Amino acid sequence: MATDEEIKNEFKRSGFTLVEEDEILKRCVTLCINYSLKPSDLVSSWELYHLNRQLLDQTVKKDEMDGFVLHLQNEQKESIMRAEESGLHLYSNRDVDMLLDGVQEDTEEIVTTPTNKSQRLHPDPFDSISRSRDYGYSTGKSVGHVTPFGSRIEKFVVKFNVGNVAAPAENGNSNEIENSEDDIIKRVQTSQRCSLEVNGSGPEPGCRFMYDRTEDRFNALENQIVRHADAFAASGLYEEQVDPTVASQRSIFAVGMICCDGEGHLNDKSILLQSSAERTSGQRVPLDLNRLDQFSIFPGQIVGIEGQNPSGHYLTASKLLDSVPLTRAVDVDLPPAKRQNLDQEVLVPAEESCEKSEVSFIIASGPFTTSDNLLFEPLNELLSYAKRKPPQLLVLLGPFVDSEHPEIKKGAVDATFSEIFQVEVLRKLQDYVEFMGSEVRVVLVPSIRDANHDFIFPQPPFDIHIPDLEHQMTSLSNPGTFEANQVKVGCCTVDVLKQLSGEEMSKNPSGVPTDRMSRLASHLLRQRSFYPLYPPPESLPYDSSLAPKALQILSIPDILLLPSDMRYFVKILSLGEEENAAKCVCVNPGRLAKGEGAGTFVELTYKGGPESMHASIISI
Repeated sequence: MATDEEIKNEFKRSGFTLVEEDEILKRCVTLCINYSLKPSDLVSSWELYHLNRQLLDQTVKKDEMDGFVLHLQNEQKESIMRAEESGLHLYSNRDVDMLLDGVQEDTEEIVTTPTNKSQRLHPDPFDSISRSRDYGYSTGKSVGHVTPFGSRIEKFVVKFNVGNVAAPAENGNSNEIENSEDDIIKRVQTSQRCSLEVNGSGPEPGCRFMYDRTEDRFNALENQIVRHADAFAASGLYEEQVDPTVASQRSIFAVGMICCDGEGHLNDKSILLQSSAERTSGQRVPLDLNRLDQFSIFPGQIVGIEGQNPSGHYLTASKLLDSVPLTRAVDVDLPPAKRQNLDQEVLVPAEESCEKSEVSFIIASGPFTTSDNLLFEPLNELLSYAKRKPPQLLVLLGPFVDSEHPEIKKGAVDATFSEIFQVEVLRKLQDYVEFMGSEVRVVLVPSIRDANHDFIFPQPPFDIHIPDLEHQMTSLSNPGTFEANQVKVGCCTVDVLKQLSGEEMSKNPSGVPTDRMSRLASHLLRQRSFYPLYPPPESLPYDSSLAPKALQILSIPDILLLPSDMRYFVKILSLGEEENAAKCVCVNPGRLAKGEGAGTFVELTYKGGPESMHASIISI
């Protein structure tokens, strides 16, 4: 039986906060018993209810529970109706395909039929219910079986738009018009090819990893503190930095890293500041933030502190600076003369001398198949949408062959992980780019959850070599950066937002509304790191010998892609003073597949700046 603690942890893991916690948990336990639900299933149903209601805040309130009960009742009715119709079998051209392939027909299972005349006359070559010829039966489901994903009613529903131009939804009426067009005409309508340049200093395929030493970890942290201290000093806005552990009656300024005194999460009594061993003593001193009205801290964060330490045992902060001044990061290995010149250079969002032209994206994050099979139906549907509304750049963020998939974890597949990736992902992408022509590009970014790739972070790119298509299909490291038509894009597939959410300690003035997701995403830009949290969780294969260069954000990107299990969003982040603020569009596309159901992806057009950008979050 589900317990209060299990349900509470599931809500917390999904990023939800409970209001009137005791009453809500008591109600949820009753729902789990009445509807035979696990805590994870209950929270998944709540997420779907939350998305359908288009609620903005990540809270669970008592007055919303009645509506949630009706939602659960409707789900139960739909499942019963689908079960009652399970004896019906309608023949179609897919039955002929099964016979030609030598597949035995199962008369007890359903084959879905087209919903309108135009779809029957013009079948979509990327239709999600078309079978994968090689591994479509690896999970034991017949091709004729109707999956929950395949039986969904609403397709390509726009959740909300950001910007001044709304992207139209993809409905049945538009399909009827598009399916009547000639394929050659569709190819001509493709947008102009965009330029693409891969940046960054991530690890290369075949690199040596997990040989980092204690010395590497120490040097990585030390260099990070020194680099930030140099940036504070180069700005000329603050006093000379001193050792925060030395007793002083006057106000001092110190730079160091936030640490936690012991295991567990940060709290008022466990905050420590670790200074640089090169510039100061390198020791840790307890930090008191009670005098501050507002702050947001987490372990591993580099901050500047103005305060007093009269006894030498406790640093009381009067001001906390969590953002490194907007000067270019100084390389500690450069000679002093070169370093001094770099100190004067301003860190800008992108190349100001180059005029940014328009570039269109479709952005999706894995898993790309539902948890009940390995048919990769969501990926097929996404490619179908991208074929009808071709972007200049299709950005796919891992995992592709998800190591957390139930069939992968059980070892119930009859092919290697590399073979599944080649057939179910690369072959379909190859067919897509060949069909669309040379104007489209595809960018792949791996994930540590990819079963067919190195389990390491930072992560090298996929080693992909497809003759004649290498200029169209590009693989990036994780994290990685690239420029498309001078629009700089950074991406990281590790769920850093969720991990920061679990470790962050914050305080805000009462009555002042805050945007927590924007604050979490801004930490990456303020710390100039794709992964500023330290120490990382045990589940993250963090390599200190590869991280220092690969994780640095040397300049503020125009677009930052941070896929997460938390609620999808498109937000404009601002860093610095209002007049000279550097702005960045941060995107969490959500997951393309959520359990056995459909997820979301993002369609985005960037036109020179965040103000003229427009984006749509679309449910697949």
